[in-house]
Amino acid sequence: MIELTEKGAEYNEGTRYIKVEKYNEESTNSIATSVKNMLVQIGEDPSRDGIKDTPMRVAKAMQFCTQGYQIDPKKILEGALFKEDYSQMVLVKNIELYSMCEHHLLPFFGKAHVAYIPNGTITGLSKIARVVDAYARRLQVQERLTMQIRDCLQEALHPWGVAVVIEASHLCMMMRGVQKQNSVTTTSAFTGAFLKNTTTREEFLRLINVNLH
Repeated sequence: MIELTEKGAEYNEGTRYIKVEKYNEESTNSIATSVKNMLVQIGEDPSRDGIKDTPMRVAKAMQFCTQGYQIDPKKILEGALFKEDYSQMVLVKNIELYSMCEHHLLPFFGKAHVAYIPNGTITGLSKIARVVDAYARRLQVQERLTMQIRDCLQEALHPWGVAVVIEASHLCMMMRGVQKQNSVTTTSAFTGAFLKNTTTREEFLRLINVNLH
């Protein structure tokens, strides 16, 4: 685990909430130096007013966007396990996700739909969204991200089945390369009942495409 040091806090008088962001100082300085060198190489002047603080901002942003490397997603689920006699589908859909393509270091973003069928054990609903974030906040490809979320739920909860569908837009396809602005990539991964039972899988796919409220 990387040693983190407090770099700043936001405090609104009259409230009891304090936001603290922590960064590894050595890593931050090293990344900032690399960013400054990159700016020079692309023809920028890293000393000009609008950009002189950019290397440090990028260093902090990169650490924030890749914080998933410091998180064990399985422990997130294991910290909120509850015995419950419920064996129908549990679906959390439209989970926002933001990640970075490992090929170009450009963002991809979209939503994840995650379902499982409990086998005597359930987990807190927010924990499922946290698992999505923990894997998304790494350098990724969408295919692997989908399978990692599936496998984490399967290993931690031992359910009758897990289903994951991710829909995302990739800036590496939109800003560069083929430059197709309206393309959306969909990936899916299933285990257990969702894999073997066509009716169960079809119910999941129907539910993620309907608005019930």
